[in-house]
Amino acid sequence: MLDPATQVQVRKAIEDCIASDTNVLDQLREEIQPLRNLTRQIQPRATTSMSIVGTDGGNNQIRFDPYLIQLVRVVDSSNNEYCFEAISPTTPIERLNARHFREDGSPKTPLGEMMDFLEIKTLADLTPFATRTVTRNKPASIYLVKVYRELVEWAILFSIFNKDFATDTLIVFDGLLRSRIFEDNLFQKLLNGIQVRIQKQWEKSRRRLYLVGVAKNSKLLDRYRLAMALESVMHTQYPAYVEIPKEVEKHTFTSRYQRGDDVFGPSGEIDWYVGGKLHLVKFGRNPRDPVWPIDIFGPQAGETPTILGSLLSDAINGFPVPYYPHCLQKAHENAALVEFDFDLLQDYIFNAVRTSLKNEAPALDVFQLQDTNPAFLRYS
Repeated sequence: MLDPATQVQVRKAIEDCIASDTNVLDQLREEIQPLRNLTRQIQPRATTSMSIVGTDGGNNQIRFDPYLIQLVRVVDSSNNEYCFEAISPTTPIERLNARHFREDGSPKTPLGEMMDFLEIKTLADLTPFATRTVTRNKPASIYLVKVYRELVEWAILFSIFNKDFATDTLIVFDGLLRSRIFEDNLFQKLLNGIQVRIQKQWEKSRRRLYLVGVAKNSKLLDRYRLAMALESVMHTQYPAYVEIPKEVEKHTFTSRYQRGDDVFGPSGEIDWYVGGKLHLVKFGRNPRDPVWPIDIFGPQAGETPTILGSLLSDAINGFPVPYYPHCLQKAHENAALVEFDFDLLQDYIFNAVRTSLKNEAPALDVFQLQDTNPAFLRYS
């Protein structure tokens, strides 16, 4: 605990910092103030149905896991399971590749189909985070599991657009439509493939498919939240949205994460990491209701009122998080693993380790009887 003298010293230091940096807040207010006049009301579109792709890798709550096994699970809001895999940071890339292609080279999973579409045969060519070799006890990349999970999510999203739809459908992706895990221009090629499939759905069955990405938080929103409150941006008595200009994004995101395919880099090249137009959206009628960062799929930016009107019908029923798309919350609920599931997984890990130990297996039985966390005794 800070003593009184230290408290005085810290308080004065903080006051001096804020006093000297007042111009920072003034600059943020100047940047965000024009958005007040650009805010638009959302009109509900109750006739559009909702079909959601929810992705959730889940939290690894396994108590005993010397191999750092992580689960990759993708489930939608209708409780359809698209993927359930186990992976560890030291899983060889060659073994991961084999999961997605048959012996004749044809794809057998959504990730394999996406790689085939991108004309890629190995994960090492798909993402720079997957190196071609794995040394003993050393992962190919410390981010391998996270990257692999995201690749599976994008692959399943891509495959969804090949399904048959009975009505116009809004597909909601968990997170912004942006990614830096793909090699070169492969992400932009994937987005172009999604747009082609959307167009084919309209030509084949006259079904309109829409794509948005919804994030729980954003660096941009964190940066401008106070300035928005002071300038009364989005403080409306109705559901509203505002498109974020590229100039505002530029002050928050790194260059390759804020420019879309309509903006070129300093040497004339297109940055390929952005697939949506960023909006700040408030689904509630109260000026203090939460605001969410939402990416509208780039080619559909002109249909933003229709898309957000459709999403409004779902968000007003959000529970337990108010005014957050209920479909995404439902998808997360479906993807979550309950305690009984983790107990089963724990048994599977023990059995697999017991098999690998062979003659030393009895040592594992003794290990299981030991208290794994004696420190908890202080609470009993």
